[in-house]
Amino acid sequence: MVAHESWAVAALKVIAIAFHPWVFRSAVLVLVLVLLSRRAYRLAWWAAITMTAGSVLGFVLKLVVARARPSFDTPTATAPGFSFPSGHALNSAVAVLVFLLVILPALPGTSARVAAWVVGGLIVFITGFDRVALGVHYVTDVLAGWLVAAALVAATAAAFETWRRDAGRRPHDPIEGVDPAEAGRLR
Repeated sequence: MVAHESWAVAALKVIAIAFHPWVFRSAVLVLVLVLLSRRAYRLAWWAAITMTAGSVLGFVLKLVVARARPSFDTPTATAPGFSFPSGHALNSAVAVLVFLLVILPALPGTSARVAAWVVGGLIVFITGFDRVALGVHYVTDVLAGWLVAAALVAATAAAFETWRRDAGRRPHDPIEGVDPAEAGRLR
C-alpha cells in the first residue's frame, strides 16, 4: 500500500476512476455499436455477451465468496462491497481481451499486433496494481479477476468458434482474433 496523502495516492485514485469497470463496459459498448454499424453482427453479439457475462459473473462471485476488503488503521482509499474477485481487474481484462480478439485481424502487421498486446497488458496490469496499491484489494482478488476473465473469454471464444463452424466458416487460430473475416469490416 502507498503512503497516505502523497502524489502517488492522488495518481492511483485518478487511475481508479479512469480504469473503473464502467469505463471498460462503456468502451465495449462503443465497440459493439461500431461493429453493428459495420454490419459485423456476430462479432457485436460476441463482444456484448462476453462483457455482460463478465460483469454479471464478477458480481455473483463477490456475493458467493463474500470476502471482506483489506482493513487498515488509516486507509489510503475505501471501496464498497466485497473484495473477491476484483471487479476492476476482471472487467479490465475482459474488455481488453474482447478488444484484442476483435481488432487483431484488422491491424496491419505483426508489430501492430504485438503493440496492441503490450498496451492491453499494461492497461490490465496497471488496473490490478492500482487496486492493491490503494489497499482496497488483496493480490489474490486481482489474480482471481484476471483468471476469471481469461477463462470467460476463452469459453465464449470457443463457443463463438463452434458457432462459426456451424455457419460453414473455416477453422482458424484464435490468436488471429475471434472472427477474422468480420474483423476485416473494421478497416
